[in-house]
Amino acid sequence: MKIMDIMNPIEYGWIDKKGNKYYGDEGDFINDYILETAEEVEKNKIGLCWDQVEYLRDYLEKEKFKVKTYFLIYYEGISPTHTFLTYKKNGKYYWVEHAWEKFSGIHEYISESELLHDVRNKYIEYELAEDFKNENLVIYEYKKPKSHISVKEFINHCTSFKEVDYDD
Repeated sequence: MKIMDIMNPIEYGWIDKKGNKYYGDEGDFINDYILETAEEVEKNKIGLCWDQVEYLRDYLEKEKFKVKTYFLIYYEGISPTHTFLTYKKNGKYYWVEHAWEKFSGIHEYISESELLHDVRNKYIEYELAEDFKNENLVIYEYKKPKSHISVKEFINHCTSFKEVDYDD
């Protein structure tokens, strides 16, 4: 099965502690969100980038891919975030994206640095305000988190890893 074929049925949204689904700005995300398991994402057909990356991680690791997952955060105001997944195959690097609809698909790069720069630059251009401050945007490579953790626990998990130095 192709990667995007398993992702296409997944809608962008989130599940609360009681199993209710939310889309857009609905619900009390900060207090009620929990990170879904891969099985829950598949069953519920909904997930934020955080959940979708874990679903992709599960699928690709079962297919014997070695994946890396990244957490991008802009430390200002509400501190917007994005997670994304990459893998290497035949000497090329791939960014798999589904949650960020504008860039949904599999993107190919010649280096990991090129990939990270591209995602970062797209995030700056399309998601951040014009008064962007370079020092506020940080990328962390993170390992698999526990399931059913809160927003705060997920952010703490991701930011407990070393900041990525993607300049070769």
